[in-house]
Amino acid sequence: MKKKDSSMRTINIISVVIPVAVAVLLGIRTKPDLGEWTKILPHLNAVINSLTALLLIVGFYFIRNQKREAHRLVMTTAFILGGVFLISYVLYHLTNPSTSFGGEGAVKYVYYFILISHILLSLVVLPLVLRAFYFALKGDYQRHKKLVKFAYPIWLYVSITGVIAYLMISPYYA
Repeated sequence: MKKKDSSMRTINIISVVIPVAVAVLLGIRTKPDLGEWTKILPHLNAVINSLTALLLIVGFYFIRNQKREAHRLVMTTAFILGGVFLISYVLYHLTNPSTSFGGEGAVKYVYYFILISHILLSLVVLPLVLRAFYFALKGDYQRHKKLVKFAYPIWLYVSITGVIAYLMISPYYA
């Protein structure tokens, strides 16, 4: 029981530390210069979010068709891509100022709705995905299945809205 409590404690800590670290990074005014290559990171993030969304859909297909090993491989890849995304996102925001959306009128409200819902749900989905992945690794498929009923649609929404937000703001990158 101690190992389980320790793992859940670690998941809880990660679920708080990552959003706080990202918020702090967004507030840093003096950005270190790691080179021009960091300017491509938003484009990489959009590709990662696109691949993640595709993998989530494929993973859903596999589990619905009782292809557990294929499901495990696809979902593990999606989980790893989430980690790569996080590193890329942090690197970009550590080294580059935030880009302002330049659209006007109704599209501005649509963009901010998508962006705000994306951000808020990314905070919600992080502990859900970490727990779901942990339960799957431990073979606790009953708890995994119960949790992914909530985690899956939120993760899919966050992945898709990440791409939409990118497409909407990409014309305004310097």
